Amino acid sequence: MKYTLLIFFLFSSILGMAQGQAKTPSENVVITSKKGKTQLQTNENGELHLNVSPKDVRKFKTKGLVRYSDFGARGDGKTDDIDAIAAAHAFANQHSLSVKADDGATYYISGKNRTAVIRTDTDFGKAAFIIDDTNVQNRNAHVFLVSSGLQSFKLEGVSALKRNQEKIDVTLPGTCIVTVTNSNVKRYIRFGPNQNNGSSQTDIFIVDKNGKVDMDAPIIWDFDQITDITALPIDDTKLTITGGRFTTIANQAESKYTYYSRGIAIRRSNVLVDGLEHRVTGEGDHGAPYGGFITVGDCSYVTVQNTILTGHKMYQTIGAAGVTVSMGTYDISLNRALNVSFVNCRQTNDIDDGKYWGIMGSNFCKNLVLDNCVFSRFDAHMGVANATIRNSTLGHMGINAIGSGTFTVENSTIRGRTLINLRSDYGSTWQGEFIIRNCKFVPAGGKPTSASLIGGSYSGQHDFGYTCYMPERITIENLHIDDSKYPEDYQGSAIFGNFNPKMTDDTYVEKFPYVKTREVILRKVTTTSGKTLRISDNPFMFKDVKVINE
Repeated sequence: MKYTLLIFFLFSSILGMAQGQAKTPSENVVITSKKGKTQLQTNENGELHLNVSPKDVRKFKTKGLVRYSDFGARGDGKTDDIDAIAAAHAFANQHSLSVKADDGATYYISGKNRTAVIRTDTDFGKAAFIIDDTNVQNRNAHVFLVSSGLQSFKLEGVSALKRNQEKIDVTLPGTCIVTVTNSNVKRYIRFGPNQNNGSSQTDIFIVDKNGKVDMDAPIIWDFDQITDITALPIDDTKLTITGGRFTTIANQAESKYTYYSRGIAIRRSNVLVDGLEHRVTGEGDHGAPYGGFITVGDCSYVTVQNTILTGHKMYQTIGAAGVTVSMGTYDISLNRALNVSFVNCRQTNDIDDGKYWGIMGSNFCKNLVLDNCVFSRFDAHMGVANATIRNSTLGHMGINAIGSGTFTVENSTIRGRTLINLRSDYGSTWQGEFIIRNCKFVPAGGKPTSASLIGGSYSGQHDFGYTCYMPERITIENLHIDDSKYPEDYQGSAIFGNFNPKMTDDTYVEKFPYVKTREVILRKVTTTSGKTLRISDNPFMFKDVKVINE
C-alpha cells in the first residue's frame, strides 16, 4: 500500500497598522492517501488529518480541481465549513490543483483558529461566505492566506546600502523581494494623540538574479548598518482568485487597539483578485477595529479589480497620549508591498459618510495605484514611494500621505477637506513632487469651508526621525475647485494650508527645519466662486515659494 504524507507548516503574520499585531500560530494539515474512504478528522491538538483515497486522488487529478464539498463542506450557511475549506486547499496545494466553490453554497466560517492556505488558482464563484467574528479564538488568524511555496532566505555579505543604490553585490536564484532592517535607527516617530517611539528603519525593493535593483521602486534610506536582510523569490506564474460574496458579522469586542485580521492575507507576489465582494453586518455601538479584509504584505505585483469592499464603523478609545482618539479601521491594508493596484473597485458605504473610517491604509509601500475606484480615502501612514490616483473619486477622508517620489492625481474628483493632506503625525513630509491634472476638487464634500489644496501641519519642534520636506515641485493643471459653498469671510482657496500659525516672522526658530516647496506651476485653475487662488493664510511661511501661472 502506497501512501504519501505531507505536513504543511505555515507561518503567517499580520503587519498591521501603526499599533502592530502579533503573529498567527502555525497551521498543520496532515494528508495521507490510504485505502478506505476519504475523510477529515481533527486530533486533540487541533491539527487536521485528511485521508484521500487513492481512487479520489486519481479522480481529482484527472479533473484538475477540487471543490470544498469534496472534503465535507455542507455549504448550508449554518455548519462550520472552515476545516473542509482548509483541507481542500491543503490537498490542492500538494497536487497543484485549482479550487472551486459550489455556486449557490453559503459557507459558514466560525471563529475557530484555522487558516485556509491558498497556493493555487481559486474560484469562489457565486458562493457566499459568512465570517462570524462574534466569538473568535485568535483575532490574528486570517481566514485565507495566499502564500508562496518559495522560501525566504537570509542574504549574506551585505553590510550596508545607500539610497538609490542601483546594484548590490549578490547572486540570487532569480528575481527576489529584498527586505532590509536597521533596528538601531528609528524612523516615523509619530507625533500627536497616537504618539510612539517610531519604527525600525525598513526598506523593501526588488533585485534581479545579478543583484540589479529595480529603480522603479528604489532604495529610499541609507543603511550604515544592517541588522536583518532577507530575500524572497518572486513567483513567475500568476495566481488568480475570482468571485466570492463575503459577509463579516462584526466583532463585539471592547473598543481598543486589538485589531482583527479576519480576511484574505496576500503574502505572495504575482496575484490577481477579481470580482470579489465584501460586506459587513452587525456593527453596534462598540467594537474592536479591523486591520483589513484584504491585506497585502511582503510581496509585489498584486492587482485587485472589479471588487466591492466596505468601510467599517468608526469607534473611539484612549490613545497613547491619554486623550480620546478615533481608531483607524480598514477593509484594505497594505504593508511592505510593492506595485499594488486597485482597478475598478468601489465600496458599499457612502464615501462621504463620516460614521465610517476611510477604507484603506498603508505602510512602507511603493508604487501604489488606484484606477477607476470610488473610495472614501487613500492613505499612506509610514511612507509610500510613488503613488498614482487616476479616474477615481475619493470621499470625506480624501488623500492622506507622506513619502517620496512622484504622487500623481489625474482625471479624479477629490471630496476631502484638502486636495492632498500631508499627514502631520508623521511630519507632513513628501520628498519629491506632486502632479495634479484634469481634476475636480470639492472641498469638504460641498460643505461651507475655507479650503486649501495642500494641507498639513509642521511646528519644527518634533524629531520624526528624518528631515521633513514639502514637495519640491507642485504642478497643477486643469483643476476646477467647486467652492460654491463658503463662509462669509471667504477669501478664496489657498494653495497651502496654515502649516504653522506661529511662524509669522523671522523670529520663529525651527529646531528641525522644514524644507519648503521650491515652485508651484499653475495651468488653468478655475473656481466656481470666481475667487482667485491664494498662496496661504500664512503668506510669510511660503514667501520663498515661486508660483508660476501659465
